[in-house]
Amino acid sequence: MGTTRTGRSRARAPGGRGEPTRERLLNAAVELLEEGGYAAATVASIAERGQVAVGALYRHFPSKAELFVEVFRTAAERQLADLYEASLAPGTAVDKLDAVVREYTGTVLEQPRLAWALGYEPVDPLVDAERLAYRQTYRERLADLLRLGVEAGDLPAQDADLTAASLIGAISEGLVGPLSPVRGGDVSNAATVETIVGFCRRAVGA
Repeated sequence: MGTTRTGRSRARAPGGRGEPTRERLLNAAVELLEEGGYAAATVASIAERGQVAVGALYRHFPSKAELFVEVFRTAAERQLADLYEASLAPGTAVDKLDAVVREYTGTVLEQPRLAWALGYEPVDPLVDAERLAYRQTYRERLADLLRLGVEAGDLPAQDADLTAASLIGAISEGLVGPLSPVRGGDVSNAATVETIVGFCRRAVGA
């Protein structure tokens, strides 16, 4: 996991009719979210892709807001699972940090619409609460890696939580935010990933 997964397919296998209805609907919604953000993930489009009637969808999700909470949670949990897997890379805490940053940056570059939906797109307050929980979990896991680096002597003493929060904000703004030069640029994804990794190393004092 020490190398970026940029260029590798992240698509999940599409659900079939034999898949439980609730899971099939969530998978359909996440696919639509990845393709076009919340504007594409309408109740009607989710029901159509999930191969059920709209009325059947509401038997599993009482309201549109609750549906999108589950959709966001599903997408975020998948991303956090990928980041956790990356953190298991062999080597020092700095090597693990590199792997996590490569994984996250690669995901954002491959799926910019999903990154926008998870971090920036205006959403219902219930979904926004899930967004905050997701970002807090990401920060906590990144901070744990930084503490390991400090304890091992690979990194200078620092406020791990504050550094982790700053890294997440900087990466997100650099890749997805309105000031990002990435969209429409002529720099390869691989070069962008390595630029972000280098930035993060300098920021933490590696």
